[in-house]
Amino acid sequence: MKKLEFVISNKIRTLRFLAAEMTQKELADLVGVTRQTVNAIESNKYSPSLEVAFKISLVFNVPITDVFSYGTQADAEAGA
Repeated sequence: MKKLEFVISNKIRTLRFLAAEMTQKELADLVGVTRQTVNAIESNKYSPSLEVAFKISLVFNVPITDVFSYGTQADAEAGA
């Protein structure tokens, strides 16, 4: 039986676009991290701390579950 791989995925790129095409640098400055950190989170190479995740959701004024989701790799690839 194959072990499922779970990942945290996000919609940061979409939310930035909808927020007047906010740059990664602008988001980073608002959250208190580097642009490289935002890039790594956005590309699913790094999982943010809970505090950073909440700060990102507050910047966009949406629930954290509208920014981040947790599921299998297959779910993430399907956009679920």
